Amino acid sequence: MRTYIPSPGDIPRRWWVVDASNVPLGRLASVVATRLRGKHKPQYTPFLDSGDHVIVVNAGQVKLTGRKLDQKVYYRHSGYPGGMTEVSARRMFSERPERAVELAIKRMLPKTKLGRKMFTKLRVYRGPDHPHAAQQPAPLSIEGA
Repeated sequence: MRTYIPSPGDIPRRWWVVDASNVPLGRLASVVATRLRGKHKPQYTPFLDSGDHVIVVNAGQVKLTGRKLDQKVYYRHSGYPGGMTEVSARRMFSERPERAVELAIKRMLPKTKLGRKMFTKLRVYRGPDHPHAAQQPAPLSIEGA
């Protein structure tokens, strides 16, 4: 008996649209990361990109629970000495909420070349409109929203 390994052409790709309004950020990120990896499919293979395309709309209305809006801090570094920059979650969500959603999802993907390839199938938009209507995305509901 031989092990079945799908070739990249055998993997069906779908498009999903997720409405992020009033959904906790972590729950949204875990559901979207699972779809991007393809773990919901029977042909899932850990070393192949078998995931789907995901569109997240209304990223500006995503919810942070507890006191995270005041206590959570996003860090980045320029690579130079003393180049650490801190941005509070309140400021990040007021200026660039789509970046906060992207970071939450990206950090749940593998930290490899394959994870970077999976991340390219994610599109995040602040408002309810997106330019991907031609792909006919199916709505994806998030439980517990």
